[in-house]
Amino acid sequence: MGEAAIEASGLTKTFRGGVVAVKDLNLEIRRGAVYGLVGRNGSGKTTTLRLLLGLLQADQGAARLLGWDFWRAPRRVRRRVAYVAQTQQLPGWMTIDELCRCLTRWNQHWDQSHARALARAWGLPWRRQVGCLSSGEQRKVAILLALASRPEVLLLDEPASGFDLIARRELLEQIVEVITQGDGCTVLLSTHNVGDLERVAEYVGVIDRGRMALSERLEDLLNQTRRVQVIFEEDEPPPNFSVPGALHSRQAGSVVNAVVRLADGRELDALRHSGEVRIQVFPIGLEEMFLELFGRDARNGKGMSEGEEML
Repeated sequence: MGEAAIEASGLTKTFRGGVVAVKDLNLEIRRGAVYGLVGRNGSGKTTTLRLLLGLLQADQGAARLLGWDFWRAPRRVRRRVAYVAQTQQLPGWMTIDELCRCLTRWNQHWDQSHARALARAWGLPWRRQVGCLSSGEQRKVAILLALASRPEVLLLDEPASGFDLIARRELLEQIVEVITQGDGCTVLLSTHNVGDLERVAEYVGVIDRGRMALSERLEDLLNQTRRVQVIFEEDEPPPNFSVPGALHSRQAGSVVNAVVRLADGRELDALRHSGEVRIQVFPIGLEEMFLELFGRDARNGKGMSEGEEML
């Protein structure tokens, strides 16, 4: 993906009691990319972000932001990176104006006019105490503070958590609009709401049980992945039958439904010409794909096995 702003290699973190949060995770995000990291609750997304930021120390492996190990990075480098945590704690007695003036003294890259413009665009009361704002407004304030620092790298952990569908989509689109009008900020956005990413992310990674199961350009993933239905005309499928390129499949009588990775569609020609089956091919969205590959059936042994990668 070009020069990397965010890198992880063999990243592993185990917590007390033997709980493996992240296992041998590899990640590379080029400068200027918007990358969506998706996974179920408890899959290791937040731990991954905290390891990248040096807020946790890895047991094994390496993590770098802008070429630096943030466990040891100097303050001048840390100021080039902004982070909005899933549970952001802001001083409730301060107004947005006071928070911004405080950060102006701390961050030489602070853009006060940008902060005011975002507050107006998002309908945030500039001189009201943060503690008097709704939880959604406080979330927007946290993101405003991150964006106004003009970071080179921005990490967002569940930025639209607690928002309804419409508010969540609007917020994410506003974030991306601000970023794309800027100077090439690299964004790593973590979420368990898969549908959020199709509108905002250029690249997508799926983390499952602490492992990176998938990482690639979103457009390529959607263009090459399909739902395929194979219908046997007379008998049930033969033992050990599999659809070419299948990532996950399930059988119901004489019908096999599969999520399939196809390079050009010719992988199914041999089945089509056999005369024994009918084949139907359908597009599939990211959310449906995620449910098929990492949902309950997959965890019951019918989908991708642990450690298997869809790459």
